[in-house]
Amino acid sequence: MKNCHAQVLKYQRTEVKLSDDDRQDIKDKADTNRKRLKDGLAANGDPKPIGMHTQGSYSMKTMIQEEDGDYDIDDGVYFQKDDLVGPQGGEMSALAVRKMVCNALQDKRFKTPPAVRKNCVRVYYDDGYHVDVPSYRKIKVKDPISGDMKAAWELASSDWKRSDARAVTNWFRTANETKCSDASKDGNSGQFVRMTRLMKKFARSRASWKSQTTSGFAISRLVEYCYLEDEQRDDQAFHRLMKEIHYRLGYDDTIEHPTLNGENIVDSGDAKVAFFRDCLETNLKHLEVLGDPDCTHDQAMKAWDKVFNTDWFKDQPDPHAERKLDGRMSSGPFIKQGEARYAASKERFA
Repeated sequence: MKNCHAQVLKYQRTEVKLSDDDRQDIKDKADTNRKRLKDGLAANGDPKPIGMHTQGSYSMKTMIQEEDGDYDIDDGVYFQKDDLVGPQGGEMSALAVRKMVCNALQDKRFKTPPAVRKNCVRVYYDDGYHVDVPSYRKIKVKDPISGDMKAAWELASSDWKRSDARAVTNWFRTANETKCSDASKDGNSGQFVRMTRLMKKFARSRASWKSQTTSGFAISRLVEYCYLEDEQRDDQAFHRLMKEIHYRLGYDDTIEHPTLNGENIVDSGDAKVAFFRDCLETNLKHLEVLGDPDCTHDQAMKAWDKVFNTDWFKDQPDPHAERKLDGRMSSGPFIKQGEARYAASKERFA
């Protein structure tokens, strides 16, 4: 396969991975929103949260750059079940808790007021961000093996349902640490997390795909199912991952939840999963040229541009092109100054 490791690695780093500045901006918004929620709950005489935690792609370090700035940040609020009591002394419903949180988040400065949704309260920002605030309650359940009572969490959805977003984050970070040799302790680097970002970028690479394809959570689970490490080649690892997911969805399109036994993220026959599989099939054909021993640099870059629906790759120089160095012709690799670190096989980047 034509070696495009340096280009795919750099594309992930510069065009896909969320920058440190953007991550900090998101964190600042989440912190501001938390203070607003705490102050609003206190002012309304509502129960005090026992915790607030970021979750989803932000906490898993798989949030990707969005051209339209439509970032979806999940920041959960947690309560004790016994504190969630209605005006008549009864247990608060899941809808009542979401309404309580929504009321606490109201602010005259919002052009679009926070709104109650099925699984959260959504807070809208003018620059494209929105913060989703799911609400959880802490319950006690009996361990089926030991018989001891242990803590568990329920999400305020259409009804109360078992859910633990922090357990999902731990699942993903553990997968990154165990499946690839270059993983960092904070989960921000490693080929596994790079492949997840790239697959999510592919799935959202066309505006028309965003509403038709499966969720980022489902894609992360599919990557965990199908990823195989290739220490020296991110391009080969991603190409193989596309093939493996496409093959897997051909015989089993159920996507199981990684932390809740017996529950699925997506059930069999889901139209969005089928759409994602079709997108993989179409774009795998674009990459067939990479297997041709006579594949040129320009052909390879064109193929990757088609896959990610971009023109970024066509501007990447051919590392084997001849150029004049010190007045002499050199047939050695041409690596732009400052980019050698991306091509070094022993370097590892998020």
